[in-house]
Amino acid sequence: NRTTMASWSVDCNDLYFRPMTEFFHRKILERMFIMMDETPIQVLKEPGKTPESKSYVWLMRTGDDGLPPIVYYQYSPTRSGDTAVDLTAGIAPGTYVMCDGFSGYNKLKDIKRCTCYAHIRRYFYEAIPKGHGNDITEPAVQGVMYCNKLFEYERKYAERGYRTETRMKRRLKDEKPVIEAFIAWADKQNVSGNGKFAKAVTYLRNRRDYLMTYLEDGRCSLSNNWSENSVRPITVGRKNWLFSTSVDGANASMGIYTIVEMASLYGLSRYKYIEYLLEHRPSMDMSDEELEHFAPWDPDVQASCAKNGK
Repeated sequence: NRTTMASWSVDCNDLYFRPMTEFFHRKILERMFIMMDETPIQVLKEPGKTPESKSYVWLMRTGDDGLPPIVYYQYSPTRSGDTAVDLTAGIAPGTYVMCDGFSGYNKLKDIKRCTCYAHIRRYFYEAIPKGHGNDITEPAVQGVMYCNKLFEYERKYAERGYRTETRMKRRLKDEKPVIEAFIAWADKQNVSGNGKFAKAVTYLRNRRDYLMTYLEDGRCSLSNNWSENSVRPITVGRKNWLFSTSVDGANASMGIYTIVEMASLYGLSRYKYIEYLLEHRPSMDMSDEELEHFAPWDPDVQASCAKNGK
């Protein structure tokens, strides 16, 4: 029955998946480019909370640093910035962290925070009056155009296959003047009230300290789209599974999500990777060197868990 299957999932996560998910988390903390996001879920039986209250899934993943990609999901009863602090405990000072404008990330210290231009563009896009999408005299359209120019440069760099150092030099030459003009333009906007355009300009102004951080290293990203893509399986999935009954169930779900999405990142059969881990049973007693052999980038794992047996 459903209760028995849920118990099996919780036990498998605690015994065999958690050693791997915690290993993945530790490997992310070793990196200098991290992306984060969070999204609400519902947990019915949560101590001190009503069934209707919000809980959260926090996502961490590696950035575009040329190393093996890693994604990690963790349940939290709150959206408090303390969770962001706990998740990033142990990262090296000066690590680049890409995140949205949520104030909870303000608690992160000794990091280099990058801002997401996709979020900035979205605010301006939503502020465009209906039927004025091509009216370049409309201030909201102008805000979108500044962002589009940056993304256009990034597409060109990718098409030309620029390496890290070249990308950084081109960004300083091409994109820095666009950002400076964008800031100057925003400072001239006379906004007040709670309208959509006022919110867009305020959001941009509040990101002022982070707008140019990504220019410091060619491995930094212009947007947090990779995180949003990684959190999408949660946002789509919860329309079907709706909620977790218990805290143990929420933890198990995020552990299984981590395993499944890691398999997907490396083009593995998700079913075969789950089967592989349950057959080989990684444990909390193993060292990171031993757990490395169960990671989806390991050659033996890739051969055993390839799709269609190839």
